Amino acid sequence: MNKQEIIAKYARKEGDTGSSEVQIALLTNRIAYLTEHLKTHPKDKHCRRGLLKLVWKRKALLRYLERTDLEKFRKLKTQLGLR
Repeated sequence: MNKQEIIAKYARKEGDTGSSEVQIALLTNRIAYLTEHLKTHPKDKHCRRGLLKLVWKRKALLRYLERTDLEKFRKLKTQLGLR
C-alpha cells in the first residue's frame, strides 16, 4: 500500500494525518519494507539502526493509544496484525 491509501484507511476524518492510528499504520508499513530490505542486505547496519528507531517509536505510540483508548488500540492491533 502507498502512503495515501494508508492515511485514507486509518484516518479519523478527512485530512487526518497526525492521529496515533495513522502514524502507527505508516510506521508499520515502513517497518515491513525495511525488514524485507534487510533480508536481502544483511550488512546494512545504518538501515538496521533506523529500523530499530522506527520500532521504538511505534511501540511508544502503541503504549499511548493503549492508555488513552483501549478499544481503538485493540482494533488497530488486529487490523495491522501486530502481536
